[in-house]
Amino acid sequence: MDSLSGAGPRRARGRLGEASPGARAAAAPWARFSAWLECVCVVTFDLELGQALEKSSICYLSFPDSHSGCLGDTQFSFRIRQCGGQRSPWHAEDRHYNSGAPVSLQREPAHYFGYVYFRQVKDSSVKRGYFQKSLVLVSRLPFVRLFQALLGLIAPEYFDRLAPCLEAVCSEIDQWPAPTPGQTLKLPVMGVVLQVRIPSRVDKPEYSPPEQCSHESLLPTPVVLASVHELDLFRCFQPVLTHVQTLWELMLLGEPLLVLAPSPAMASDLVLALISCLQPLKFCCDYRPYFTIHDSEFKEFTTRTQAPPNVVLGVTNPFFIKTLQHWPHILRVGEPKMSGDLPKQVKLKKPSRLKTLDTKPGLYTAYSAHLHRDKALLKRLLKGLQKKRPWDTQTASLRRHLLELTHSFIIPLEHYMASLMPLKKSITPWKTPPQIRPFRQDDFLRSLEHAGPQLTCILKGDWLGLYRRFFKSPHFDGWYRQRHREMAHKLEALHLEAICEAQNIETWMKDKSEVEVVDLVLKLREKLVQAQGHQLPVKEATLQRAQLYIETAIGSLPKDLQAVLCPP
Repeated sequence: MDSLSGAGPRRARGRLGEASPGARAAAAPWARFSAWLECVCVVTFDLELGQALEKSSICYLSFPDSHSGCLGDTQFSFRIRQCGGQRSPWHAEDRHYNSGAPVSLQREPAHYFGYVYFRQVKDSSVKRGYFQKSLVLVSRLPFVRLFQALLGLIAPEYFDRLAPCLEAVCSEIDQWPAPTPGQTLKLPVMGVVLQVRIPSRVDKPEYSPPEQCSHESLLPTPVVLASVHELDLFRCFQPVLTHVQTLWELMLLGEPLLVLAPSPAMASDLVLALISCLQPLKFCCDYRPYFTIHDSEFKEFTTRTQAPPNVVLGVTNPFFIKTLQHWPHILRVGEPKMSGDLPKQVKLKKPSRLKTLDTKPGLYTAYSAHLHRDKALLKRLLKGLQKKRPWDTQTASLRRHLLELTHSFIIPLEHYMASLMPLKKSITPWKTPPQIRPFRQDDFLRSLEHAGPQLTCILKGDWLGLYRRFFKSPHFDGWYRQRHREMAHKLEALHLEAICEAQNIETWMKDKSEVEVVDLVLKLREKLVQAQGHQLPVKEATLQRAQLYIETAIGSLPKDLQAVLCPP
């Protein structure tokens, strides 16, 4: 497919041309399927029909552009905005999953992920001389490792047998248990059982899922996936190991970044690896693992009438360097090459060195890192390469370094935020709970002198300058809103507990007016609704006592008020 003109892909079809199972009612036969996937698409390149027939983003994103030259089988991923805004209604199963999942792995209400298995092989029976087809799984779950493994099983079989195979696979997925955080699940498909553990927000860092229990006698033996979402960081970062820390800072600050790679696989993996650098912090900016000039948001992202958007774009078309040369940071990587025993590293270059036609690999930026480079980490990784240390060991070392770096940065923020929470003894049963105190940036910066990242991180540098820039980024806003919401819910839960553990409600009601009693009923009901929606962290016994208090309070009121509060 030509990137600027020429032939385009034929219309994508949701599960063999049917409507997306995700769009059906929750009680429909495809409800379990919808817990994992929105739909399955088959996209076929058609020279004769061309672009005039279909301009769907999914179609264009499912094919490498002509600059990639992908022969054989290729896997990559993309992310697109949902047309018409957020998913509506926000399903109860989504809320249940999100309440237990890490913030970085929650279902997205306004975006879809697309996981692509593309095949291009010579075929003399086709006018263009090549068989070109993509199988795409569309989901709201960012489980790239799981869906790549699933495609690796079903796509080769589908390309040989076509529709009947896909029909059977969809039916098998419709029998899977729902993805529940903290649970280890066995997912049968095409005679194979995939064993996965769904991450939970209470997991400790670097959790290793247990191997299959020996007493289980499952046939066939499960294929255990170490993670549903983690990529091989060391492989993804091979050409940029010397700049990992600078890239971490750019991600932390939500800076616009263009990633130009030779193939959709390299582009999408590198973008996803960059996004994962901030875990457990949620990446609050936009990102597109693979993006083309045909995307409906092309004009929005490339306009020069305003500042570049906070987005990380993965592309393969060099045309983007000309279009986005006003962006502050551009990373171009080439095909993986070795320099002796080590992978060749891209160099840090000034943006003025950009050439629109023949730009060499490099990180083109005027940004100066706030923190000093961890030379010990780089030396350890390069030495591991020379000694042919297993790549999973190298990835574990790199992931641990980034995790410790993010934790060292976030812990002082968490400690300061916790200090803004009212003391438990200040929460009394029959009064409105006190407010969370405001976050004052100057107070926080002063606290760093005795409680800063230097307590947990050996790296030196301008930490204060990094925090000041972080305060202006979408990630600070996202982190603060999330923490403030959690603290507000905790405050409401403590207030509900204080009410339920207080003196007998009948004693309290003796000298209260009807208005005050009705007000208590309404407030308790509101808290119960929040708690039942998994928003308040309260015990079941507390909820039962609250319900009893509501019934007692209503029973003390005149019949006409009871009828209003409890209509038949």
